[in-house]
Amino acid sequence: MAQYLPAGNDEGMRYDVVVIGSGFGGSVAALRLVEKGYSVLVLEAGRRFADDELPATSWRLRRFLWAPRLRCFGIQRIDVLRPASRRAAGDKVLVLSGAGVGGGSLVYANTLYEPLPDFYTDPQWQGIADWQAELAPHYDQAKRMLGVATYPLTTAADRAMRAVADRMGAGSTFHPTPVGIHFGRPGETVDDPYFGGAGPARTGCLHCGACMTGCRHGAKNSLVKNYLWLAERLGAEVRPLTTVTGVGPLSSGYAVSTVRTGGRRRSVVEADQVVFAAGALGTVRLLFSSSRALPGLSSRLGALVRTNSESILGATVPGRSKVDYSAGAAITSSFHPDARTHIEPVRYGRGSNSMGLLQSALVDGGPHRVRRLLATLARQPLTYLRTLSVRDWSRRTVIALVMQSVDNSLTLAWRRGRLVSTPGHGAPNPTWVPAGNTAARLLAEEIGGVAGGSLSEAFDIPITAHILGGAAIGASPSSGVIDPYQRVYGHAGLHVVDGAAVPANLGVNPSLTITALAERALSFWPNKGSADPRPSLGAPYAAVPRVWPSRPAVPPTAPGALR
Repeated sequence: MAQYLPAGNDEGMRYDVVVIGSGFGGSVAALRLVEKGYSVLVLEAGRRFADDELPATSWRLRRFLWAPRLRCFGIQRIDVLRPASRRAAGDKVLVLSGAGVGGGSLVYANTLYEPLPDFYTDPQWQGIADWQAELAPHYDQAKRMLGVATYPLTTAADRAMRAVADRMGAGSTFHPTPVGIHFGRPGETVDDPYFGGAGPARTGCLHCGACMTGCRHGAKNSLVKNYLWLAERLGAEVRPLTTVTGVGPLSSGYAVSTVRTGGRRRSVVEADQVVFAAGALGTVRLLFSSSRALPGLSSRLGALVRTNSESILGATVPGRSKVDYSAGAAITSSFHPDARTHIEPVRYGRGSNSMGLLQSALVDGGPHRVRRLLATLARQPLTYLRTLSVRDWSRRTVIALVMQSVDNSLTLAWRRGRLVSTPGHGAPNPTWVPAGNTAARLLAEEIGGVAGGSLSEAFDIPITAHILGGAAIGASPSSGVIDPYQRVYGHAGLHVVDGAAVPANLGVNPSLTITALAERALSFWPNKGSADPRPSLGAPYAAVPRVWPSRPAVPPTAPGALR
């Protein structure tokens, strides 16, 4: 194995495990490993936020947007996956993700669904195990840790979306959303209700719609309120504003090279084992950039990148709206117009109007899409001028998030120091979803508004808030980057536990599945100093028993206890 020779190593910086990223996978890893006696360091590129430091609205750009070169260290990251060639412009994707200590949980919509049936039987991993049975106890554990509850109110957006479901013949599928929010009495702070007193005090939800700009009120069950909170109190160290630039082998263990986010100060940390949990794009990018130091990575690195077949649409009332559609949690209900499609009403809180800049008039896919967009705008210029204005946008808009469990993908490659995309396995990555466009038009009729789409989709550039895959689970190195225990093929001591590991489109918001997969993978790790029950790396998959931690963080009678 090639030796990775760091320069300027920080003397004495050695841990049992370094976890790269503090989102859903990284936070699970931090807690479950420190419970098993390992010394754990979590490296996070973003900053740490107290509740009152989160942006009051999306216009607080330095706290909302992630753009370190512009000194913006916010919670909303926006990336563009560019195609490998100009002729493949259809492979562009606009990707929304999270940043900061707590990762995507700071900016996500609290929505915690189990996936549609196609996920468990996807050909990528179907033959390995009965995944629905394998994951069932870990979904249960994840739900209790994340405090999942059914949204208790019916908002104006829900009533409109229910009417759309009825008109599409899918009214029976309409239901309230399972969300990670503490409800209780609005604004009332109570002692920890989830972890038997081991967690922080919590405050009842105000239904203000500000979940995706970061809850400033203590109601959102973000990872800093559960997994990370418990992990740090057991001794895990979290180091914010630290960007990992490379991972390579030492004679024993690994060297993790870092740079101060937005700065130049470099350092190297040593670890026996490394867990990649930097988000799908972050993990794939880091594995590619480290590939010279890590020879023998699977050729499937970058394959099976999924967008969840997503489309972000909606409807907006021109001018002033008599109804406040920003009231409620970020997502409060959903329905299924067909077996593979899932549609949810989404909202930002009052005053958070900057994301309205991504809105456009709605046009179907197909030839001459931009030309048809311009013709649509020209037919009713004043109406669209009022509709596309961002003034009071969140109050008068119902966003429609459309997701599908269709088997399609992109493949990422590493060219000149950056990720580029090419067509992947399965059907082409969709640039529009017909059922979603139908729903958006019906939604506009219901609220007396105008149907809208994403500006990027008008140029056949899909937008997704749920990028997945790229280092997927597979039965062997010829089919996947990691094994069914989420260990990196060819490199003992390396692991992937974030969205990069997800092998198939889910058709629902992915946070619960990333958490459950991580819970399962970490449940097989031995306690420090004990024998490893897992087969050797590269051996055929075999079912192994869970290993219970030697020092659990949560009392056994608490709702969040390990079971």
